[in-house]
Amino acid sequence: MKNVLLAVVAGLTLSYTTLVAAAGDVSAGKEKSAVCVACHAADGNSLAPDFPKIAGQHAGYIAKQLAEFKSGKRENAIMYPIAQALSEQDMLDLAAYYASQEIAPGAVSDEYLEAGRKLYRGGNAESGVPACMACHGPNGKGIPSAKWPMLSSQYSQYIESQLYKFANGERANDPNGMMRDIAKKMTDEEIKAVSAYVSGLH
Repeated sequence: MKNVLLAVVAGLTLSYTTLVAAAGDVSAGKEKSAVCVACHAADGNSLAPDFPKIAGQHAGYIAKQLAEFKSGKRENAIMYPIAQALSEQDMLDLAAYYASQEIAPGAVSDEYLEAGRKLYRGGNAESGVPACMACHGPNGKGIPSAKWPMLSSQYSQYIESQLYKFANGERANDPNGMMRDIAKKMTDEEIKAVSAYVSGLH
């Protein structure tokens, strides 16, 4: 019975993911991406660590972030005016295009490798920080059906900045305050270590 239930859940997840991917048009997204190039580059592998790599990111997650930039639920002075000009279909098309691109690999320094690995895979039981891989997967690929983002190969500087924004409440578009609760419990060293670690995940 358990195997049947798992198969049904897996099938539903696959169907949902397929529907999300099918909702946007890759070619149309490429044409509409001209406004994104300055910060994210033509293929979504931004050249500046302040701007996230969005190549290979899950389409559902990208579309969700664009919608929340537009509504103001996720605050960002650069993205807000850009998102105002986007229709729902524009967002789906852009999401499909960038999801179809391949992310450039990142790297982790030896200085943070062990501490980052420990926190990402095992969390910190004493402070109540859960293992990051519980939501973002053992290789940092995220969970598309839940719109939990891929973190692997992302710039460590960008991950670090987002964790601090969650911790101080500047970013508040996480479901049920989940990331805010976690980030508040993390020390500066933990944030730095895990941000560096996920950058090297593949």
